[in-house]
Amino acid sequence: MVEASEKLEESVRENEAPVNSFIGGKYHVLRIDDLWYPAEVLQTRTLELGEEEFYVHYEGFDRRLDEWVSADRVDFDSKASRISRKESISTYDDLIDKTDRKITRNQKRKHDEINHIQKSYAEMDPTTAELEKEHEAITKVKYIDRIQIGKYEIDTWYFSPYPEEYGKVAKLWICEYCLKYMQLEKTFRYHQGQCKHRQPVGNEIYRKEALSIYEIDSSEHKLYCQNLCLLAKLFLDHKTLYFDVEPFMFYVLTEVDRQGAHIVGYFSKEKESPEGNNLACIMMLPPYQRKGYGKLLIAFSYELSKREGVLGSPEKPLSDLGKLSYRSYWSYVLLKLLGGSRGMVSIKELAQETSISNSDIITTLQSMNMVKYWKGQHVICVTSKTVDELIRDGQFKEPKHPIDPEYLRWTPKRKTTMSHKK
Repeated sequence: MVEASEKLEESVRENEAPVNSFIGGKYHVLRIDDLWYPAEVLQTRTLELGEEEFYVHYEGFDRRLDEWVSADRVDFDSKASRISRKESISTYDDLIDKTDRKITRNQKRKHDEINHIQKSYAEMDPTTAELEKEHEAITKVKYIDRIQIGKYEIDTWYFSPYPEEYGKVAKLWICEYCLKYMQLEKTFRYHQGQCKHRQPVGNEIYRKEALSIYEIDSSEHKLYCQNLCLLAKLFLDHKTLYFDVEPFMFYVLTEVDRQGAHIVGYFSKEKESPEGNNLACIMMLPPYQRKGYGKLLIAFSYELSKREGVLGSPEKPLSDLGKLSYRSYWSYVLLKLLGGSRGMVSIKELAQETSISNSDIITTLQSMNMVKYWKGQHVICVTSKTVDELIRDGQFKEPKHPIDPEYLRWTPKRKTTMSHKK
C-alpha cells in the first residue's frame, strides 16, 4: 500500500495542482472510531515540518465534530469501497422501526438535541437556511484544536475570532483567572508565576460551600469580558457577541479550593432589556457539563429577577440544548409549586412566585397538558395526583445544586414592580 505522503504527492502531480486544490473535494476519511466516513475538505494547512493537514466536515454530523486530519487519514482517490456512516452505525430511525418500539420518536428527538444532531437546510425555513449558510461560510474552519485552561486540556468545538496570530494555532494556553490567552507553553508558565489573580475580576455575590458566583460589569472590566466571550465561542456555534460587551453584565460560576476560584461557566445579561430578558448567553466548559451547573445558573438568573421584582425570560431563540435545560427547570419549579399549593392557583400567581414569564409558564404547562384555553384565558387544569406522578417522573429531577437565597449578597441598582413578559 502506498504511504499517505507518497499518495498525496502522486495525487498532486497527477492533477498538476497545489495541495489546496483538494479544498471542496469529497473523500473518505478515517475517524477516531477506526471507520471511514464520507467528508468534505474545507481547508488545508502546512505544519512546521512540512506535513500537510486537512480540515474536514463529516457528512451528516454536527459541525463541532469537524477536525484537522493528517494525510494518512484521507483516501485521496476514494476508489476503495468504504463503510459509510449509514452502514456502520445503527441509527435511531432503524431502532424506531423495529416492532418492539423501545425507542420513541420523542426520545430520538431528545437524543438529537442533546448530541447536537444538525438539521438539514431542507428542514429549516428559507430565511433560517440562508442565515445558517452565511454563518457556516464565515465560521466553517476551526483553527484552534484545543485549549489548556487550568488543569484541563479541552478539545474545542467551533471557530472563535481570536486575533490572527492567536486564532490559527493548534493549541491556545489560557489563564483560568484573568483569561489572558497565549500561543506558547513557556509564556503560559511564566504568566502563571506572575499573575496576581486567583479568582475572576468583579465582585463575589454568591458563595455556598465550594461554589461561588462573581458579578462582572463589562464597563469596568472590558478586556476580561471580551476574553470570556472569545473563550465561550469555542464551545457555542451561534454566538455573535465578542467585542461590544459593555451593554452586558456577566456572572461567572467557579469552583473554589485552596488554589483559587476556578472558572466553570457563565451567563451574560443585558443591563437594560426592553424584552425583559434575564439571560442573554450561557456557556459551561465541557469538563463541567452534565453536572447540574447549567440549571444552577438558570436558577440564579431567576433569583436576580426576584430581587429586582420583575418577570424574566431567556433571550430567544434558544438552542436545542437550551430548550431542554429550560423546559426541565421550568417544569420542576412549577410542579413543585403546584404540588404544595392549596386550592386554585393562577398563572399570574405562579409568575409572581417564580419570576418566570407568563408565556414561558403557559408553554411549559401546555407541554404537560396542564392548561386549557377557556373563555378567553388560560386556565390551569390539574389534580394533585397528576402533579405527584409527574414529580416522580425521572425527567423532572430536583436540581443537583439548588440556589439558596440566603447566600446571595446582592441588591439591584434599580428595583421595580413585577413587570415584563406578561
